[in-house]
Amino acid sequence: MRSKHPLIPTAACCASLLLTLPSATQADDWPQWLGPKRDGVWRETGILENFPAGGPKVIWRTAIGAGYSGPAVAAGRVYLMDRTVEPGQSASPAPKRRPSHGKERVLCLDASNGHVLWEHAYDCTYGISYPAGPRVTPTVDGDRVYALGAEGNLLCIETATGRPVWRRDLKDDYGAQPPIWGFAGHPLVDGEKLICLVGGEGSVAVAFDKRTGKEIWRALSAQEIGYCPPTLIEAGGKRQLLIWHPEALNSLDPDTGALFWREPFASRSGLTIAQPRQLGDLLFVSTFYSGPLMMRLAADRPAATVAWRGSSESERQTDGLHALMCTPFLEDGHIYGVCSYGQLRCLRADTGERLWSTLRATTRNDTETRWANAFLVKQDDRFFLPNELGELIIARLSPRGYEEIGRTRLLEPTNPDPRRTVVWSHPAFANRRIYARNDREIVCASLAKE
Repeated sequence: MRSKHPLIPTAACCASLLLTLPSATQADDWPQWLGPKRDGVWRETGILENFPAGGPKVIWRTAIGAGYSGPAVAAGRVYLMDRTVEPGQSASPAPKRRPSHGKERVLCLDASNGHVLWEHAYDCTYGISYPAGPRVTPTVDGDRVYALGAEGNLLCIETATGRPVWRRDLKDDYGAQPPIWGFAGHPLVDGEKLICLVGGEGSVAVAFDKRTGKEIWRALSAQEIGYCPPTLIEAGGKRQLLIWHPEALNSLDPDTGALFWREPFASRSGLTIAQPRQLGDLLFVSTFYSGPLMMRLAADRPAATVAWRGSSESERQTDGLHALMCTPFLEDGHIYGVCSYGQLRCLRADTGERLWSTLRATTRNDTETRWANAFLVKQDDRFFLPNELGELIIARLSPRGYEEIGRTRLLEPTNPDPRRTVVWSHPAFANRRIYARNDREIVCASLAKE
């Protein structure tokens, strides 16, 4: 980079500048689901404005097995889960439930070159639908990484060595039945606790001691646990833990598991997936069949009332936003999210009124497609949208509409589970790079401004 000044600075001057301007050189990690704050915001600077001709520079590619697990990036390492199968078996035989034998793996890669530093593998027979592989993004917390497999194997592993520290089998320990599409709620580290969706009587949510795996508290009963990750918010002068299962949206005391408030909200097929999002005193959830629910949080205590809700139970004749996998994004009084057949929509947060809709970000040939998806990651004044076609899009989203800046192909869609090939794994954004995977490889590409 050329200096703006004609004089060459001394070494001491350069050192002083580096010490006083750490934000200019420091790269951020992406250690868990949706990033450092679990909010889908990429806060690094120095990111390219648009893709160069030919796409971003690929730093490395590494072969991996199948799975939906997104990568986590921390302290120069990349963590993810995958699945390998026995010879003669397919990793993804069909959307139907039937036994499929193989191994789940937790992998640790060097973030600079993609070399595998260690792996921890264990036998795991699947009886779930859409059986490509694990669903959950690992959670990195200091010297340990927490991983949850699709059949309920919960592991705490040393980041340096890959040595297991403790392990829980949620099916055996709690009598939990795996959801039809497997355990998918990303565990949440809160202080000394690791909070997970589990299942079984009185244990929809369980807080474990993150160092030992010992249970601290358990809470809630429901026929199904759903797939929505435990989520922390602050409202009414309290920290509140949100557990959204297919019968109700629940707010708990994260320290004890005691119930603060509950709003019944039935979700067909157990489809509580997209993470609840807070905007001031508003709290929003949305599901594929039942659509949206907006709660208004009390200011003086942990309580909430319904602000508005959708009126449609149809996946086609929708009202507001009927989200599936994409966690909506709320800002400046508006909601952005992907609806049931791939429609990227903008809604008014106070009423749920739709302002615009487009299929350009999610589908082939602008054709409505069931479950079509793109994820939303905010960076500065625009969004990065990795979609199911293996593309990465840069766009501005505002109440005025969808403004696409550029797009590039990063990966081949390889997963055939929805009867078309897709990429349904959320990438990580760290070190001014993107780390994205399909069922064959993980790719690291530079998104740094030249």
